[in-house]
Amino acid sequence: MAVAHHQRSVSYGVERIVGVSPWAEQVRRTIELVAAHQSSVLILGPSGTGKELIARAIHASGKRASKPFIPVDCAVTTGTLFASHMFGHVKGSFTGATSSTLGCFRAAEGGTIFLDELGEMELELQAKLLRVLQQRTVVPVGSHDEIPVNVRVVAATNRDLGREVSEGRFRDDLYYRLNVVTIRTLPLKDRPEDIPVLAARYLAELAARHGLPMCMLSAPAIEVLQGYAWPGNVRELENVLERAVMFSSGDEIEPDALTGFLTAGGPADQLGMPAAGSTVPGIGNVSQLVQAAAQGILSTTAVPGVFRVEPMVQAALRPAADAVPAQPAAGGQAAEADASWLTLADVERLHLERTLAATMQNKSLAAKLLGIDRSVLRRKLQRYGLGGGGEEAEPDPDGT
Repeated sequence: MAVAHHQRSVSYGVERIVGVSPWAEQVRRTIELVAAHQSSVLILGPSGTGKELIARAIHASGKRASKPFIPVDCAVTTGTLFASHMFGHVKGSFTGATSSTLGCFRAAEGGTIFLDELGEMELELQAKLLRVLQQRTVVPVGSHDEIPVNVRVVAATNRDLGREVSEGRFRDDLYYRLNVVTIRTLPLKDRPEDIPVLAARYLAELAARHGLPMCMLSAPAIEVLQGYAWPGNVRELENVLERAVMFSSGDEIEPDALTGFLTAGGPADQLGMPAAGSTVPGIGNVSQLVQAAAQGILSTTAVPGVFRVEPMVQAALRPAADAVPAQPAAGGQAAEADASWLTLADVERLHLERTLAATMQNKSLAAKLLGIDRSVLRRKLQRYGLGGGGEEAEPDPDGT
């Protein structure tokens, strides 16, 4: 069934609408105002901008909070099943109807029904929905009896319903029936000041609900996040942060742990970076990251716009044949005669250089490939002058 009533312990009140932008403050005030009334609410905005979160906050902040909140995906509630899903049916009304059902409207009695993706609803079904909203009654499939319903209707869509009406794809009478109060969401790229607040809340939720380490964003990482266009909006931000926690070796997320962005056009689609040739603070040149994907260090997944870091890149790390010293002759005479024989420190330095080159200077990935903590890698890089930032080198735990 396309609807489920989720009983959750997490509050969905207005406190869930976090942010410091003028938009966030305005939305919180609007929710508090409309929650006290019973008028229909229409939420408009791009996908992933928190339209359902706003709908739940309206429900949780009003007098109907103790009653059900029933979300309905109008994009999948289509055809002949629409009436049964929305209005219920009686036993024996059609083949397979072995028992009676309430339907979404009656299941939401006293509470709120949330019509998500309203703009995807077929015209014929819009007419049926309009009648229910006007009469405030439903007729179950297989019955002729009208049953009164007391529900608040909150609808959402990422389409421009005004344009849909003018182009004949959405009924104007249904539009005016629903458009009593309108709340418009804002893309994340238009409110970058909210990103640190949203990120902090989601990182805390990851630690509390999923048992992941509690991490914080470094200042360079916040700069990267605020400079990104976020076509997937808040939903994409949450996915990026969850991966960042898994890729981070410490309790602070650095820019090179931020992966799996979505962009439009070109190879950078799977790398989540701006156009090739540009530079991202703390990460480097985008063309190098694209090259990393071509070398197999990064690879795409079945989910569009998401990639993974490959743990096995031995081919990229394998020393070239001319870098491997020849085997010594019997008695070790060749070793004694060859002044260029590599020391253990030389081998370690060479391996560090090759690892950094193969990972495009991604120190988090380099540490994982080498099987050491990132702090240990940092000390080794300082020791060999390989990007240690000029800080005084610390002794390695193994004493080398």
